[in-house]
Amino acid sequence: MFEKRARILLVLSQDVVDEARVVVGTATTALKMPVSLQIVLRALIVEGLRRVSDRHLLANIEDQARAVRRVRILARQGGGGKDRAARTTTRRIGARA
Repeated sequence: MFEKRARILLVLSQDVVDEARVVVGTATTALKMPVSLQIVLRALIVEGLRRVSDRHLLANIEDQARAVRRVRILARQGGGGKDRAARTTTRRIGARA
């Protein structure tokens, strides 16, 4: 399973982490064995990659890309609206389709 490994830093909003922790609890209860947050995030990424043509997944990717672009543009303009853009980014990433 882990023949080729890579390490990444993944920055997520607290809301997304909280939702993933709920999945951890559900999986731990259903499987009657310990399940870590890392296992759940890895499984969600793998399953998401299998649905790359799903329109909801693509819409979420588009929303996140636009949010990142907005933050970068505001940062180049002096950062006046950076906090506002960051709040928008967090809200959109955590939103469900």
